[in-house]
Amino acid sequence: MSVFNTVYPADSVEFCPQEDARHIFVCGTYKLEQSEHEEVPSDEAETAIVPQGRSKQRRHGKCLVFSVSSTHNPELKQLQEISLPAVLDMKWCHRSGPAALGIADSEGNIRFHEWQADQSQLVPLQTISCASSDVLCLSLDWSSRRYPTQSPVSSGLGSVVVSLSDGSLCILRPDPQRGMAVTDSWHAHDYEPWIAAWDYWNSNVVFSGGDDLKMKGWDARLGFEQPIFVNKRFDAGVTTIQSHPHVEHAVAVGSYDNTVRLFDMRKPLAPVLQADVGGGAWRVKWHPDANRKGDLLVACMHDGFKVLKMDVSLEDASAEKTWEVAQRFDAHTSLAYGVDWSFDSQQGLDGRGGTLIGSCSFYDHTLHLWRG
Repeated sequence: MSVFNTVYPADSVEFCPQEDARHIFVCGTYKLEQSEHEEVPSDEAETAIVPQGRSKQRRHGKCLVFSVSSTHNPELKQLQEISLPAVLDMKWCHRSGPAALGIADSEGNIRFHEWQADQSQLVPLQTISCASSDVLCLSLDWSSRRYPTQSPVSSGLGSVVVSLSDGSLCILRPDPQRGMAVTDSWHAHDYEPWIAAWDYWNSNVVFSGGDDLKMKGWDARLGFEQPIFVNKRFDAGVTTIQSHPHVEHAVAVGSYDNTVRLFDMRKPLAPVLQADVGGGAWRVKWHPDANRKGDLLVACMHDGFKVLKMDVSLEDASAEKTWEVAQRFDAHTSLAYGVDWSFDSQQGLDGRGGTLIGSCSFYDHTLHLWRG
């Protein structure tokens, strides 16, 4: 449908969920500046985003802001380009009032921006240092996906969990005087925790996964000295986790081992379903519409992008769960990293060829729009 050259390698796409800004989405990029005498192998550690041993190298990035028209063949328009340290992850906050975006960068910061509709641009709200500048913020997630916050000011933002390349996690919570502030920080994994995510149904609980081949659960009410569970049954690093916004206890987990697992988090050590997606699953995204609650969008790294249809019912534990690849998108020629569904019902949630999807890939620095 639409193709855009992001110039820098691209790794993150996020559509805005706010009702008055659903035509807005962002794409994040990551450019590692190599030193004069050093080369970075393209296949190193399975992923192009490699924190270890690179502390003296500069990583540049941009947040590219786009609008897309609500037509059958939507037109893409770039509105803004924000230069930053390399962007590793971005997420929009679900809240009333102006849309807010959190950005995880390669110098230990979470940067908050707010969408100003009258200016058609993102404006900076606050920058929080979560670690020293040689530590990368690898991922972030908002607690307010299922229960959006009501206040339009920064103190009304939901809480944010962040994973960092030194093995730690931290939580940022709203503070009436300081905006967002780090309230908790703890060592969580022995190697890079690629992902941290909230249980959208219980804002006391977060999940994390990392290169130590473990997924862990944490409960703020019990403190963070010990996890509430540790799942060691992965054949490679855990890369992505998303709690289901429409099905309580259902959580999708992706790994470098080419598998997406569906868990009932009441029994977090054994998946109720496993799907071989053909490549490392860097991102998973549940469809935003409850009518398509079984549809999961997956960025499969070396094997393109896919839409899975999964049986997400958890009532009958004895019933065999089914899944299938409903659609695949192979127009990208490099690592499939960033992907997201549009929240805009006018973009084709029903009967118009599928929901609008944005996807981006790394070495070919390409952004595509398509439907699924």
